[in-house]
Amino acid sequence: MIGEAAAFAGVLSEVSRMAPLARPVLVVGERGTGKELIAARLHYLSRRWEQPFLKLNCGALPETLLEAELFGHEAGAFTGALRRRLGRFELADGGTLFLDEIASAGAAVQEKLLRAIEYGEFERLGSSETRRGDVRVIAAANVDLPELVAAGRFRADLLDRLAFDVVTLPPLRARRGDILLLAEHFGRAMARELGRRFAGFAPAARAALEGHDWPGNVRELKNVVERAVYRAEAEDRLIAEVTLDPFASPFRPAAAPAAADATPANEPATPPERSSPAPGFADRVAAFERELIEEALRRQRHNQRRAATALGLTYHQFRHQLRRHGLIGIA
Repeated sequence: MIGEAAAFAGVLSEVSRMAPLARPVLVVGERGTGKELIAARLHYLSRRWEQPFLKLNCGALPETLLEAELFGHEAGAFTGALRRRLGRFELADGGTLFLDEIASAGAAVQEKLLRAIEYGEFERLGSSETRRGDVRVIAAANVDLPELVAAGRFRADLLDRLAFDVVTLPPLRARRGDILLLAEHFGRAMARELGRRFAGFAPAARAALEGHDWPGNVRELKNVVERAVYRAEAEDRLIAEVTLDPFASPFRPAAAPAAADATPANEPATPPERSSPAPGFADRVAAFERELIEEALRRQRHNQRRAATALGLTYHQFRHQLRRHGLIGIA
C-alpha cells in the first residue's frame, strides 16, 4: 500500500499492531479507499499468512445463496444443489475470511455468522451436523453500522463481536499529499502494461489531480490516471490533460424526469397532453451539429485539436463527433 500522509501512516501502524491477533476486525471506509488491501495486510502480517485468505462480497448475492456460499450445502438442499459443496468457512479453515459489504447480509445470515464467529460452529444447508472451523473474520463496510443497529437493520451482538477493533480508512481528500504519489505509481504501471514510457504529468494536470475531491477515492484516481496514460499520444511528453469525468459531454443524455406528483384525492386525473417532436427534428439537430463542426474546422484550418477547444470539447470527444457525422475522411 502506497502513501505517506500522516492519517494513512497511522492506519498502517495500527493494522500492523493488530495483525498478529486472531480476533475479528472491522474495516470501515468510503468506497475505493482500499478496504480489501487492508484485509490482505492483516492476513499476511499474521501467523496465518501461509493459510487460505478467502474473500466474499456479501452485497453480490441474495440471502439464500450467500448462506450457501458461507457455510456450504448438501446435495438436494435447494433447487440446483446437485452435489455437496463446501462453504467459505470450511475452505478458509486455519486462515482468514474477508467479508465485504457486511451490512448487506440478511438477518438469517447475520445470526449464523454470529455463531460461527463466536463459537467456530456452523452447519451446511440441508444438514444438521455441526461442524467446526478456525477462521479469522475480517469484515468491511462503507456505511455507519452503529446507525444501522439503532435502526434495527443490523444485529447489535454481531457488531459487538466483529468490532474487537475497528480500522477506519481516511478518504483520499484527507491524504492530499498522497495524490501525486499514487498517480505516478498508477501511471508507471499503466505505461508498462502498454509497453510505453511514462514521462509524468504536466503542471496543469498535476493541479487538476490535486484539486479534485475524489469521491471515488483511490479507485477513481486509478481510473483517471490510466485513462490519461492510454489516451496520451506522445510517450516522451508530459501528460497535459486528465479527464476527471468520463461522462462529461455536451451530448450527454438528459437525466430521467422526476416522477410526477400523485393526483390529490377526489381530484380527477387530467390526461397528459400528447406531444411529439416536429417532423425531422433529429435530422435538423444532427445537421446543425455537423455545421458547427465543419465551421470550427474551417476556422482552425482543419487543426482538430484547436477545433475541439473552440467547441469546448476534448480531443477524444471531438474525434467521436467526427466519426458520428461521417467527417473523419474530410477532417
